[in-house]
Amino acid sequence: MKKLIYFLLLSFPLVAFAQNKLKVSEAGTENPVAGASVFCSKKLIGRTNYEGVLTFKTKCTKVDVKAAGFYDDEAVVDRVMEVSLAKVDPKVQSIETVLINDSSDPLALAILKKVNDNYKDNSPLSLDSYSFKSYEKISLDLDEDSIKQYNTFLQHRLDSLSLLPTVQVSEQKKKDSTESVNVLKLMSESKLFLWERASEFLYSKKYGEKINILDNRVAGLKDPIYEMMTLRSNRNTMPREIREENRSLYRFFLTDSIEIEGRKNYVIRFRQVDYKQPLNKRRFNGYLYVDAETYGLKKLESNSKKKSEGSITSIWKPMDGKWFLSKENLKIKMGSTVFDSKNAQDETKDQKQKFGNYVYMMADYFDFKSPIDVQSKDFSGYTMSVQNADGKSLDAFRTDSLSAREKLSYEKIDSVGKKYKLDQKISGFSGLIRGKFRAGQVDFDLSQVIKYNLYEGAMLGIAAKLNERFHPYISPDAYIAYGFKDHNWKYGAGLDVKTTLQKNSFFRAEYYRDVMAAGRFSENLWNFRMKIMNAGIDLKNDRFYSYDGFKLSFEHDLNNDLTLRASAKKDREEATFDYDFMQRGARFQNFATQLTLKYSPRSKNIMTPAGKFTYEQNYPEFFFNYEQGLNALGGDLQYSRFDALAQHSFKTKAGVTGLRLYGGIVTGETPIWHHFTMNGLGAADGSGFNYNLTSFLGFATMESGKYFNDKFAGFYITHRIPWYFRTFGKTTSSFDIIYRGVSGDMKDPEQHNFEFSKLDHLYQEVGFEVNHFLGTPFNLGFFYRVGYYATDAFKENFAVQLKLNVLGF
Repeated sequence: MKKLIYFLLLSFPLVAFAQNKLKVSEAGTENPVAGASVFCSKKLIGRTNYEGVLTFKTKCTKVDVKAAGFYDDEAVVDRVMEVSLAKVDPKVQSIETVLINDSSDPLALAILKKVNDNYKDNSPLSLDSYSFKSYEKISLDLDEDSIKQYNTFLQHRLDSLSLLPTVQVSEQKKKDSTESVNVLKLMSESKLFLWERASEFLYSKKYGEKINILDNRVAGLKDPIYEMMTLRSNRNTMPREIREENRSLYRFFLTDSIEIEGRKNYVIRFRQVDYKQPLNKRRFNGYLYVDAETYGLKKLESNSKKKSEGSITSIWKPMDGKWFLSKENLKIKMGSTVFDSKNAQDETKDQKQKFGNYVYMMADYFDFKSPIDVQSKDFSGYTMSVQNADGKSLDAFRTDSLSAREKLSYEKIDSVGKKYKLDQKISGFSGLIRGKFRAGQVDFDLSQVIKYNLYEGAMLGIAAKLNERFHPYISPDAYIAYGFKDHNWKYGAGLDVKTTLQKNSFFRAEYYRDVMAAGRFSENLWNFRMKIMNAGIDLKNDRFYSYDGFKLSFEHDLNNDLTLRASAKKDREEATFDYDFMQRGARFQNFATQLTLKYSPRSKNIMTPAGKFTYEQNYPEFFFNYEQGLNALGGDLQYSRFDALAQHSFKTKAGVTGLRLYGGIVTGETPIWHHFTMNGLGAADGSGFNYNLTSFLGFATMESGKYFNDKFAGFYITHRIPWYFRTFGKTTSSFDIIYRGVSGDMKDPEQHNFEFSKLDHLYQEVGFEVNHFLGTPFNLGFFYRVGYYATDAFKENFAVQLKLNVLGF
């Protein structure tokens, strides 16, 4: 899925109306290929001259190139194009080889360094303001060259089936057989999937980015896939092929310079490091055009090692001294449709007939304007908004007319989508992005299925919530779980009532009976990734308290950046461990109010029928909680609890730095579970080998549940060294240096009659983390305790930690 999502973010150019120049050369030798035929939709445009060059005009988005003795190839239409054809003769290919140094050309790397250094200055984001529009089209279809072959095969297959003797089968099997044949016929007439989108992009340094979906339509679906609307290309990001962290995956060579529209461009070709070099394959995976004056990217073409696997092309254009993405094109293989059939010579043997399925994407960006008249109302609401989703106005934005297969796609697949309820099935994909499993009107929370901590042991649970298919405004939910160590059931139920469908705003009422680790830092308004990372913080902790009661709350997005939640709760709370607070016991009634704020000025959101979706989490982010316990409505406790968290990440030439600052303070008289534990991850008794999973705020070398404070401040600093190397597979590894610390105090520790320590000096640990360890999706970290709390025993100070790389810093 990750691969599909990544490639859907990439490219396809559109109609070229000016003069186009194509140069055709022989792969390996780069000698010109004269007489190569160039076709547009199977119609001959012309043939290359003795220099291997053809100048022409066409409205086609791409052309096919054919020459005797060479494999066919294709090129995305642009002002200047280059194609390298590989020879067909296997005897020649087996003898001749191309030897290339297994290291990049220093001149090419020097140019790429300047591309990186000048990227921000060349980016449109360095302008005060701009606007432009786009038209995008994504489809899933058979390979264009094999459609005729598929139709011939299908007709023979249907003819063969009609000659078979009639066999009595059940009605269900007969229905399945008929539907299978209908799907086969559908593939011969239309695409398997088609989605069009027209968008408007606005940018202001003062207000940020605003994306208006002017119209969009998905064949087979009544409602659009809102999460799919957020998929983007390298429009404002560095292409992955030349990112510094991926540099070790490719070898780069400065091979030429070329003039395009009066501007000199360096031609840098590249190949994957594991790319073998026989002449029956391309010498390079792709090439870059880099503007010699500004070091801005002009063009990128990247091909798979096998021609049949796909290709990607992106083209930029200069405007106001910046480089705007102008065209994108993608073709990538996504599996095959396979049929079993009898061998013509031996009917006892089966043979398979395969037809490749490909994802095609094209995008055209146009109507560029800078500067623009900036008004705050144009940037109101969330980052992305949907103005229309029925496809009726797409004709006004199409820069590439629909083919016959595409026109039939809306007619054919719309009827199939309605019959097979594709809307409900596709919505399951959008649910998984949010950590939910969708089944009709019900969403199941995947994070609640299984948990583990030292007090409850393994805990199995189920949490279900009725979604917008049940009711657009009202959403009940419930959960139940069982701990196999404490042998207790936990459960709860709630009800959300939305005040509007335009943004995140709802009232909530809930009842619960559950347990929680004493002193947990607030996780209010944390996203799914942050909560998952912090889920293992209590693996070795048994200091828990039980609570049951009810809560009323209201959550509201004041704007795209700021979210507010206000709540009031009445709980009955009790320690599950041996504890006494001020000789008043371990059980209390608590009435408290709470205010939570989340400020995320650079994150990007879209409102969907399922609720707000943050499609791009950007830093900095700030979280603030204020809880007030009151001697009212039966409450026994009078206290104030504040906590705050700030996180930021930034990149410099020295590497990528992540910073997390957090802290809290409690005033008044309240039991230990309303104070703060210092988030130790090690065994409570400090014995044994110290191995643990990462957590958002935890310390790998600290004993779990040992330290409690009523005031504290902590920090987490990580720095990625800008040295990226390849171990196994197609991922790159790197090293992070980590420094974590926390300190605080406890005013009256004698009020809490149980065994613990206050942490009133700076607790420090340093770490060294290997990212993508041995090419796996995990990071392996080694940590050591230093400073005041360090001991003489190496084993007590040392810890090993494992982290899933996708969780971030």
